[in-house]
Amino acid sequence: MSAEEDVSVVRITILAANSLVKREVFSFPDPFAVVSVDGDQTYTTNTIKRSLSPTWNQHFDITIKRSSTINIQIFDQRRFKKRDQGFLGLVKIAGIEALEYSTNGHRLIDRDLAQSSSGSPVYGKLFFSFSLPQANTGQQDHADQILTSFSSLRLSDPSTPNLRSHRSSPVLRSEPSQQVAQVSPITASSRSSPLSPRPQTANSQPSPTSPMSSTQSRRDTQLTNNSPNLQAIYEDELGPLPPGWERRIDPSSGRAYYVDHNRHSTTWSRPESLHHSQSSVSSPVVPQQLQAANSGNTYTAVPLPAGWEERRTPEGRPYFVDHNHRTTTWNDPRLANTATASGPAATNANLGSLPSGWEMRLTSAGRIYFVDHNTRTTSWDDPRLPTAPDSSAPQYKRDYRRKLVYFRSQPSMRSKDGKREIKLRRNMILEDSYADVMKARPDELKKRLFIRFDGEDGLDYGGVSREWFFLLSHEVFDPSYGLFQYSAHDNYTLQINWLSGINPEHLSYFKFIGRIVGLTIFHRRFLDAYFVPSFYKLILGKKPSLSDLEGVDAELHRSMVWMLNNDITDVLELNFTTTEDRFGEIREVELRPGGVDITVTEANKKEYVDAMVEYRIKTRVGDQFNAFMDGFKELIPLDLITVFDERELEFLVGGVPEIDTDDWISYTDYRGYDKSDKVIEWFWQVVRSWPAERKSRLLQFVTGTSRLPVNGFKDLQGSDGPRRFTIDKSGDPSQLPRSHTCFNRIELPPYEDLESLEKKLLFAIEETEGFAVE
Repeated sequence: MSAEEDVSVVRITILAANSLVKREVFSFPDPFAVVSVDGDQTYTTNTIKRSLSPTWNQHFDITIKRSSTINIQIFDQRRFKKRDQGFLGLVKIAGIEALEYSTNGHRLIDRDLAQSSSGSPVYGKLFFSFSLPQANTGQQDHADQILTSFSSLRLSDPSTPNLRSHRSSPVLRSEPSQQVAQVSPITASSRSSPLSPRPQTANSQPSPTSPMSSTQSRRDTQLTNNSPNLQAIYEDELGPLPPGWERRIDPSSGRAYYVDHNRHSTTWSRPESLHHSQSSVSSPVVPQQLQAANSGNTYTAVPLPAGWEERRTPEGRPYFVDHNHRTTTWNDPRLANTATASGPAATNANLGSLPSGWEMRLTSAGRIYFVDHNTRTTSWDDPRLPTAPDSSAPQYKRDYRRKLVYFRSQPSMRSKDGKREIKLRRNMILEDSYADVMKARPDELKKRLFIRFDGEDGLDYGGVSREWFFLLSHEVFDPSYGLFQYSAHDNYTLQINWLSGINPEHLSYFKFIGRIVGLTIFHRRFLDAYFVPSFYKLILGKKPSLSDLEGVDAELHRSMVWMLNNDITDVLELNFTTTEDRFGEIREVELRPGGVDITVTEANKKEYVDAMVEYRIKTRVGDQFNAFMDGFKELIPLDLITVFDERELEFLVGGVPEIDTDDWISYTDYRGYDKSDKVIEWFWQVVRSWPAERKSRLLQFVTGTSRLPVNGFKDLQGSDGPRRFTIDKSGDPSQLPRSHTCFNRIELPPYEDLESLEKKLLFAIEETEGFAVE
């Protein structure tokens, strides 16, 4: 046999791919497929925009030998100029195998995508088929049937664009395309064929290579004879499976199980033929069909609102999914009595959308639970809310959580769309922050903050902004700036400096500080600063008491207490005035109008003490505090903040200063390590031996802040919701530990001894700073 006789022309049809890998955080790939034969024939499909499950349905006539190798590669056009060219997967077919497939008819072939030599992880399947070019009559209709089945599988995939059928020659001359109609599940379920052919639209023209005059029975016969594998996947002896479901066989036991691609789950139980109601935008449901398909249930004769979908539990009970707010409810949104929905789902809808990677689901009993696809765990607790305190928690923690849930659920506490970028220099962090924050409108500051330090490439997924609040609080509350001074008790609790007027711009800075404290509360961050109790009382509009004076002036507080507890008749000669030393100038201030003429007696000494407390805590710093409140209330409504008391407000602004190492260990995850590994035991041994200040530095190094929520490490927040403290096995023992503050993760190399671990860890937290992109 000559070499010419070994050459054959076959037609390869690239149908679709499913569940491709997603390499970008905020975008889907733009996949296209490249078919090459022995390196000298290359054909390329069209690009499908923003999809993990693209559908091409393009065919190419290729020349192959039995010894040929056919490569089908998928690339992301968005990343095609990158180092890996956006590689998404590879399938290799031998020439002899392709010839066998082509002689057996237009059969669907699915192959798992394989990695390239670079080793980048890939996922998903590629669907394609082989046929002979001269036997094309009726084959395109068959391909259309397969394509329709793909469209039914992807009705719930928001990233997949409208499916169009494309046919191209080896030189990629596109022929007229036809719109694939999305078949209503209710109508499709009544057909005898498990896969519905694509209907011809009014403006579509029959193609000479794809005649549309074939009868329905001929198409069904071709499907039955030529696609046994497809029937085995998408139907069984009871009929077709619902859209998005697939039947598979467990190779170990031979038992059939079912894959729900809508929810990314598996089950042994066969799903019912669910009649998913599409929204009024995509596929309005005919009321009569709806009532007939759901006899026994009460529905109003109107379509579902836009963004709503009806589903059923495994027991057959209908429930409704609100894709606008990512919530579920038993109540039909078309009924009038559901205007004020009840239950957890309706309550939690006020909190906005779920964090990235989270999903809300229902148990068979109707109880809501949440799935974290980032860590592959489930929880009864809504990730948008602080976790419920333990049963042994004190009452103040229970009250605080209840108030915090209410506070964060209010519409005025929701972030605005978009982001607000703030560019800073580390050595000028106070000046740059002041200039940027003060020129912004309050609504702009309610957008997601994106902090960028000059000369650093770090991306802010929460960690950089947490460090910004941490560093800024060390600058702006530094007493050397003259805006605040330490309290009478210690050298870390702060109060307003009543002599701040030495700086002519001090009131503008106090408004800036008010905005910063408001930003801290609004964006759920913490400041590394604590104020005297009277400061929190003033924010809440409460009247200060004599006990609050102790933090402001301890000596005056002792004098006022002695005065109240003793008879001052003929002992003290006072009037309703006080004297102040303003930079060497002695000034007398009246505590009430005409106070210089009012003598303090045993009868009115209580009034004198109250007047003195009011002046020293509030009146003397009135201008500064009013400027602070002007900035604060631009971001935080005063009627909402007053649900807290002064101690709870302190938690809200500054978190909890004490670090419980046992709690830290209990709520830590490990990647690459086990809890019993020697390196982990050394790590916790080092942490336990450190003083509180150094533990705070470690926490700040890993998470971006040294403060904790009231419930401790259990409520530690990451870039998009709850993120536990994580220790990741990464790096060489000669390297320093690294941190990812957006994800509360430390990369700890496998050090060989305890001394090396402590030395490297201590150097990392005390001698390094800045962010970079890997």
